[in-house]
Amino acid sequence: MMRRILTLTCLLAVALTTWAGQHKDNGAVVAAYVTGWKADMPIPDCSVLTHINYAFGNVNKTYDGVTIQHPERLRQLVELKKDHQIYIVLSIGGWTAGGFSEMASTERRRKAFARDCKRIVKDYNLDGIDIDWEYPSSNEAGISSSPADIDNFTLLMKELRKALGKSYLLSCATIADARYVDFKAIEPYVDLVNIMMYDVDNPPYHHAALYRSEMSGRVTAQEALQAHLDAGMPVNKLVLGVPFYGRSVKGFGDTAYGALVKRTDVTRMWDDVAKVPYLVKDGEMVCTYEDAESLAWKCRFIHETGMRGAMYWEYRCDDEAGTLRNAVWNGVMGQ
Repeated sequence: MMRRILTLTCLLAVALTTWAGQHKDNGAVVAAYVTGWKADMPIPDCSVLTHINYAFGNVNKTYDGVTIQHPERLRQLVELKKDHQIYIVLSIGGWTAGGFSEMASTERRRKAFARDCKRIVKDYNLDGIDIDWEYPSSNEAGISSSPADIDNFTLLMKELRKALGKSYLLSCATIADARYVDFKAIEPYVDLVNIMMYDVDNPPYHHAALYRSEMSGRVTAQEALQAHLDAGMPVNKLVLGVPFYGRSVKGFGDTAYGALVKRTDVTRMWDDVAKVPYLVKDGEMVCTYEDAESLAWKCRFIHETGMRGAMYWEYRCDDEAGTLRNAVWNGVMGQ
């Protein structure tokens, strides 16, 4: 009954809201965060993507502009647009990335930052900006914060929309339970909201459960969607984030999906209520993760509820065969 109510709620939200964004891209979204942290990072397979969010840019030291990590990597990604219909977006922020609170605290700095974002979009031939401030008014990541951050975040998004105009994408990444952001206030300015539906817990609990079970963590995908709807964001701007990695017990080792599938010392188990897998060793859960089966369930959920699509962190964690990225693409695109 709960799932039926949620579905009806989402369909009603679609009927009562109109797509406010004017960007040329208003179809289904399959977005990957692609980093530039290593020189040998793989070139993304654009046949299974609509968007690439490049991670990361940062607030500069004077709090009035943007620095880009490994800009040559970003230029390499932009070259993909010559042969593929793909949107390249610079994501600014990330976990432990500070400077947002200081930058957003004054009108002068917000305007300067927004102007620099526009400059970068033009100079690099990008399609938009993604703000990944984790999180306004919170110092959990060890960054500066202020109670005024939530209101200042709204003012920042307004300034960014003004600077970028209607031709470029503006998105943000949000915590799963929809805290720290005034969604009703930012809704007129954003095209997409990427819900980071991962890292919500550790073994013996799931970190990316779809539905509530005894093993689900702090929040499930179903609950995350409802929280964002209740906070005032229309369903057709919401993108469900999924992890290409696991959360494990101490000493487990690499949790990238590509590494997990090579393990022979663990047993895959399936939570048929939460619709996610997990790995067991000596009778205990040692890793909670995502696989093609759980992604198929999440993509079905996206279709049932009318969400815009899926996003994942991060591209390089997949296996060589592209098992997860193909599962997301096929699921979102209905193939």
